Amino acid sequence: MIFEIYSLYYFQDEQLSAQSQESQIEMLQATVSFGKHLCEWRHRRRLSQLALALRVNVSVRHLGFVELGRAAPSRGLLLRLAEELDIPLRERNVWLVAAGFAPVFHETPLHDASIQPLLSAIGSTIEAHKPFPAFAIDRQWNVVVSNAALQELYEGVSADLLEPPVNVMRLSLRPDGLAPRILNLDDWADHLLTRLRREVELTADPRLCELLKEAETLHRPSKKAAHSPHTSALAIPLRIQTRLGPLSFFSTVTIFGTPVDVTISEIALEMLYPADHETDLIVRTTSGK
Repeated sequence: MIFEIYSLYYFQDEQLSAQSQESQIEMLQATVSFGKHLCEWRHRRRLSQLALALRVNVSVRHLGFVELGRAAPSRGLLLRLAEELDIPLRERNVWLVAAGFAPVFHETPLHDASIQPLLSAIGSTIEAHKPFPAFAIDRQWNVVVSNAALQELYEGVSADLLEPPVNVMRLSLRPDGLAPRILNLDDWADHLLTRLRREVELTADPRLCELLKEAETLHRPSKKAAHSPHTSALAIPLRIQTRLGPLSFFSTVTIFGTPVDVTISEIALEMLYPADHETDLIVRTTSGK
């Protein structure tokens, strides 16, 4: 009987020991995985270990151990590192899971009731911008909502480009989109591609990387001399030919401040404003405003 009891406890101890070892292995793998994430993003932000360690108030030795997987970060340290490195909320969840923590940033579907007040605010803002175009786009440059102003801009555009979700980059640069009518295509394309490259650099989103590759094949600068913005311009305008005549707009991009939801953090409002008096007069006259 004593032997049986001893055998039972020995078997249980072996099970607990095996489970403990497996848990330690999983934690070590997660730590190593997180360390790789941290190292990649630190290099992406062009920061040394010393500079980052000073920012988050830890020793360089400890930070180095975290990157090598020899030390596990606390949840607080992980979030401080993410804040200092300006890591997107979506990627912060990846970091948390990689380090063995539960993700804390929700990704609320656009149809969820809790997000409707924000979508209502977006809708009201872009509707109030009429008669000038305004729209909200997600992280992949897809239009989430639009005020459908100045439909003359889209005349002649291929029907498939106007099928939801409308992608602003493809709509602008494809030869069956707006590109043939954009009068300063090299300047405008350069502006769009620069924005997209910056977002790829900031987010490392693989889908944005694919969109960038596609966009770079859609437009190559002409063989003319290197272009430069007009000296009198304060911002690069979108100059486009329409049946109403040539129109010129500058754009503003607005994002939500201090978002804590992945979906909200990835929405941007883009609004077009008349860049000259002629455009303002034509658009207001056409719309009756």
